[in-house]
Amino acid sequence: MNKEENLFITGIGTGVGKTVVSAVFVQHFQADYWKPIQSGDLDDSDTQKVQQLVDGAGIQFHPERHRLQLAASPHKSAIQENIQIQKQDFNLPVTANRLIIEGAGGLLVPISDDFFMIDLIIDLEAAVVLVVRDYLGCINHSLLSIAFLRQKKIAIAYLVINGTMDVDSERVILKAVDSATQIVRIPEFSELNKTIIQTYKLA
Repeated sequence: MNKEENLFITGIGTGVGKTVVSAVFVQHFQADYWKPIQSGDLDDSDTQKVQQLVDGAGIQFHPERHRLQLAASPHKSAIQENIQIQKQDFNLPVTANRLIIEGAGGLLVPISDDFFMIDLIIDLEAAVVLVVRDYLGCINHSLLSIAFLRQKKIAIAYLVINGTMDVDSERVILKAVDSATQIVRIPEFSELNKTIIQTYKLA
């Protein structure tokens, strides 16, 4: 993998910890951060959360392209505000730094009726960081995500096991990824702050 390749943080579903993983990767690589779409929680956005967790003077936090009020899939939130989101809305921020891009939900979250999160990944030409978390159904969601990325010929640069994972679930999931994919395990943090994020090091 190109050392300076942009990375797109996506997950096998909603609530798997993409924002914490984003903070870990931003801190580790001293990379810039960009969340293209924020749906809901505008007063406590993912960009704000990562800013609060990361310590780095040279890191830029680029503004979201769309900030939507409703905490729902972007296509629904945009309809509520009479906004038409189009694929040409999304251009990479201008920076000389590596970019960590955080998506919303999983690969098939609709941005509009015919434009999905995976289409944005393809357009931005980023390698993927796939975040996996242990819950009932996580094997199915993980294998479907891995298979779909492979079908679309999108490299999984990192597979992140976020939190404690059942050993039998982990074994099946890891058998599905290519040997070039780096496996990262992030523990259940007892609390979240800059010190914790700085202390944790990617293997």
